[in-house]
Amino acid sequence: MKINIKGKNINITNDIVYEAERKYDRLDKYFSKEQEIDLLISKEGNDFKAEATMYLDKGPILRAESSDETYQNAIDQTIDALVRQIRKHKTRLTKNRHQDSIRFENFNESFDEEYDIDESYDSDINIARVKEISLKPMNTEEAVMQMELLGHDFFVFYDAADMDVRVVYKRRKGDYGLIVPSR
Repeated sequence: MKINIKGKNINITNDIVYEAERKYDRLDKYFSKEQEIDLLISKEGNDFKAEATMYLDKGPILRAESSDETYQNAIDQTIDALVRQIRKHKTRLTKNRHQDSIRFENFNESFDEEYDIDESYDSDINIARVKEISLKPMNTEEAVMQMELLGHDFFVFYDAADMDVRVVYKRRKGDYGLIVPSR
């Protein structure tokens, strides 16, 4: 976990840095890659306030803040809030994986026979992974949200209005595109 710690109305000591890093290491188990967190600790009257902003890799930004009499408790409470958000997003991402997906029985065999594909043909194209997906009916806005939560550049879905397949994608400019197949 990469933590950027700043203070407002408080001097950030080595003890505060050590305590924050030690506590935020608890979040490492949720991610395969190192994540970045901005932590702002401020003193407001008798209370300490901790504001954490976590930038997920190609995904949503998670944010939590908490106030308490000690900075340690404020940090703990922001970690608990981030853990709840991480679990919530993980649940959203995985809840649809158990539904039946579209399958094409014996597709490869029938395709090879119909088009007389030579297995020994050597091509520069290397398919590293084949992924089977389950398509769920949703509107375009939901598809964009799912795409962002997954951290992907595109997302395939059924349009809830007409049950046609659609693809939303993120453009280089940062806006989105929608692919609608013609019939």
